[in-house]
Amino acid sequence: MMTTIELAQVLFATALQPSDRLSPFQIRAAVDERLCACGSDAGWCAAYVAQEAGDHPETYVVRMRWALGAVAGAYELAAA
Repeated sequence: MMTTIELAQVLFATALQPSDRLSPFQIRAAVDERLCACGSDAGWCAAYVAQEAGDHPETYVVRMRWALGAVAGAYELAAA
């Protein structure tokens, strides 16, 4: 089982945007697709997030907050 932070890093590494109106199902599907694309290596996503934080610190915080909130809601609903 992945943590909320790990899931958020995977979502962060997708092309989805905070402005997209996504359902919990779409968020979970995007996380699954990204994990499959990187060979189920969540470490790749963490490295990508670190690179983005260094390259674009002005947008990193906003996107990571969005990703954390999105996965928290999407996976909370899935567990209920």
